[in-house]
Amino acid sequence: SNELDLSFGVKGLSRFRGNIFMQRGAVAGAFRTIPFQIKTFQELGLPEIVNDFVKKPRGLILVTGPTGSGKSTTLATMIDRINSERQGHILTVEDPIEYIHNHKKSLINQREVNSDTSSFKTALKYVLRQDPDVVLIGEIRDLETIEAALTVSETGHLTLATLHTNSAVQTINRVIDVFPPHQQEQIRTQLSFVLEGIIAQQLIVRKSGQGRVLAIELLVPNPAIRNLIREDKVHQIYSMMQTGQAKFGMQTMNQSLFDLYTRGLLSYEDAIGHSSVPDELITMMQRVPGTAAKGRG
Repeated sequence: SNELDLSFGVKGLSRFRGNIFMQRGAVAGAFRTIPFQIKTFQELGLPEIVNDFVKKPRGLILVTGPTGSGKSTTLATMIDRINSERQGHILTVEDPIEYIHNHKKSLINQREVNSDTSSFKTALKYVLRQDPDVVLIGEIRDLETIEAALTVSETGHLTLATLHTNSAVQTINRVIDVFPPHQQEQIRTQLSFVLEGIIAQQLIVRKSGQGRVLAIELLVPNPAIRNLIREDKVHQIYSMMQTGQAKFGMQTMNQSLFDLYTRGLLSYEDAIGHSSVPDELITMMQRVPGTAAKGRG
């Protein structure tokens, strides 16, 4: 192969995730650091509702976003919280393993694709025989992996996984659309019962230029949202998220971007540039003194 994904640690320095590849007959690579220390909820800026997600005894929690948006870091923090508070067996399947977890209250087994197992599909085929309470799937990429994640969730296990989608609504549609039309009604029903939360996130450079800040969209499936999933009315979920902030802890990406902007953590341009519904965000911002002129200009 002319490409290689890997992770490794340098004692006293950091862990690293890298991709080595060939270009014009020579070796090249891209690397990013992974701290040995797993960050806390507060350090990441995760809303308190995410702590409610990890207390669920069963169900499916999806962490989504583009490459480099901190999905693995969020998952590691969630797993560490479970490990610190709950006795049980946590099993992870990752490609590659990024954060190393030590046993705390839970027993943790971390399996790496192409090292400990041949594929996500193979690992998940046998996962129920390994008696886990919590399963982390590094990425659900195809029909077989998504199907396995739904089954593991449905059989009484808390399952956490990532997808490369940009919003909660897009995530639900992606999960359903992977399946052929004749299966989609069944998958909608299954998903409506097992889904316990979606976290869609972005990492954006702070207004100060020092570091990055987390913008986060949160879907908390209440009975009305579960019904919309079953009835194939996913397009109506966004409006329920807009109004579900106070009661259910939900928020849209625009609400998160608006909050970061009003707190002075994001520039106007960066907030608008990272919104998938910029017109709505501009309208929200024009209510803030000193912003209306920017919105018109």
